Amino acid sequence: MRALCLITVKPGKVDNVILTLRKIRKVVREIMVVTGRADIAVVLQGTIDDINNVVIDFKKIREIVTTETLIEVEVNLGW
Repeated sequence: MRALCLITVKPGKVDNVILTLRKIRKVVREIMVVTGRADIAVVLQGTIDDINNVVIDFKKIREIVTTETLIEVEVNLGW
């Protein structure tokens, strides 16, 4: 299962958060600094429990203000 976690951080703390996120290797596949309402986008891959636990761990990082996790789903459109 894959997911995309959008993370908003405190001003000036993007670099610190990225260094912390790089240490989480089990589920984190890619880390991107992005523009828009989020500051960082993280691609996660693992079981739903692994993803859930990592997102809970993200919330323990003091510099992170908010997270929004988008879980990939399979949809049969009949094409």
